[in-house]
Amino acid sequence: MSDSQLWFLENINLQFVFCPKKVERGDLKTVDHLSFAAHQYVYLPEEPAQKIYLINGGRIKIGTYGEDGKEITKAILTTGEVFGEMALIGQENRRDFAYALEDTDLCVLEKGDLHKMFRERGELQTYFLQLIGNRTLRLEKRLENLMFKSSRTRITDFLRELIDTRGRQVGYEHEVRNMLTHKEIADLTGTSRQTVNSVLNELRRDNVISFDRKRMLVRDLARLT
Repeated sequence: MSDSQLWFLENINLQFVFCPKKVERGDLKTVDHLSFAAHQYVYLPEEPAQKIYLINGGRIKIGTYGEDGKEITKAILTTGEVFGEMALIGQENRRDFAYALEDTDLCVLEKGDLHKMFRERGELQTYFLQLIGNRTLRLEKRLENLMFKSSRTRITDFLRELIDTRGRQVGYEHEVRNMLTHKEIADLTGTSRQTVNSVLNELRRDNVISFDRKRMLVRDLARLT
């Protein structure tokens, strides 16, 4: 189940939870709203974990660094998605980084304020528990895929996950807007940009998908699977 599906499952307007002043008055210049230019870090590893963020517009990459200093991409999140949620379960310092891939607007809550809301709204606490659980399972699945599946299968599995979590049905086809770059897909599947390019072009030649920089259209979901 996707983060956006969780939003509707619990009937929670996250934007109102995170940015009530902005929603009520259209005021962007408040302490609960931050803007980051492309290629800026929102936070870095070891910084205090005190805030939880909602993406109001733009895209954020969540990642970490291996012992050799190599960057590892954990997730790429877009409008309507939450990050920094591990602060809610006792994480005192960040273990990962958050990086703006493009100009990005964020709504921000202090974790203490969110804990107070939990006491008043049980469905909000349930939402975050499910969010954390879903993301943990997703990372475990990615690790299993790296160990047991071929590069091509990891890429096609990832495309299917995009359809499940961010896609919408258009007639008999499925569309994903704000398509990731080949490098971003490679980073998320543990493959190379050249391999991603090869697999996507093969799928396009076979008329399974079509894509450009803005969207991907899956013409035959069964064949993709």
